[in-house]
Amino acid sequence: MPRSDLVISLVKAGATGDQGLLRTTVEALAAEERAKQHHQLADRLVENLRVQKSGLQEVPRSFDGGHGGLLFQIEAQRSLESLVLSDSVIRTCNELVEEHQRADLLRSYQLEPRHRVLLVGPPGNGKTSLAEAIAHSLAVPLFTVRYEAVVGSYLGETSSRLRRLFDFVRTHPCVLFFDEFDTLGKERGDVHETGEVKRVVSSLLLQIDALPSYVVVVTATNHPELLDRAVWRRFQVRLTLPAPATKQVLSWLTRLEKKLGGSLGLSATAIAKRLRPESYAELEDFALDIYRRLVLAGSDADLKRILKARLEEWSVRFRPKRTLKANSSARA
Repeated sequence: MPRSDLVISLVKAGATGDQGLLRTTVEALAAEERAKQHHQLADRLVENLRVQKSGLQEVPRSFDGGHGGLLFQIEAQRSLESLVLSDSVIRTCNELVEEHQRADLLRSYQLEPRHRVLLVGPPGNGKTSLAEAIAHSLAVPLFTVRYEAVVGSYLGETSSRLRRLFDFVRTHPCVLFFDEFDTLGKERGDVHETGEVKRVVSSLLLQIDALPSYVVVVTATNHPELLDRAVWRRFQVRLTLPAPATKQVLSWLTRLEKKLGGSLGLSATAIAKRLRPESYAELEDFALDIYRRLVLAGSDADLKRILKARLEEWSVRFRPKRTLKANSSARA
């Protein structure tokens, strides 16, 4: 008989329409049945999953309605409240959401809500999650640009595909997300770039300017120095998402303890000092490590012991990098 937690996950996936959870739960069930030598049942589970896949709404999924799969549509599930970011970033995003929710009032005064957002910061610190949270708060689809489908090798091909992409999104209230925006928005003054790249940047900026305000454009970059100077003035909201400071790490760990429903055995301050995460992505990885061990331990799970073991492994995992930094500083 399947484990109760898997059955609960299966019911939750069906009730909420979470296709990712459904797929991972069925795969876990199949793996358990194979371990019991129930290969026929495991094969049937996997076979039915494949059959259903064609009828499911994949998240993310490629949008292709005469547009060549230029976009992924992602089901926005993160909320602004679920993110641990600086107060100024959360305040600005809440103001942006309010402007769109009360757009009729603004338009009665010949004003439009802001709808062009530029996010800057190192990898793993919430740029994609923030785009998703904005879409979630506005209750609109989140479309992510697929660069491998947009960027062409022939003259004028990329600009043509961009026009098709923008022709589609301007007919839908949505959030349009450009990750690694420097891929397209490069500095046109760079002598090493070709005329084609400069034409693409010009076309891109014109298309962004022409978008209606109900299309919220969110762009993200790890390399703001590569962006064309004209890009910056297009964006009414510019936010920096740095690595988590001590305050954010403590808040994140406090939420983790509440979610786990038990004491971690150490204070958030003590855990933060040992972790010293360099991004929110590392915090997520750390939490997932704990979740995995809790699930696999079953009824014998000891949260405090698991946390201690994860902290020891984490310190070993990052020690070489920090030692290298320390040695470099000493030589300097």
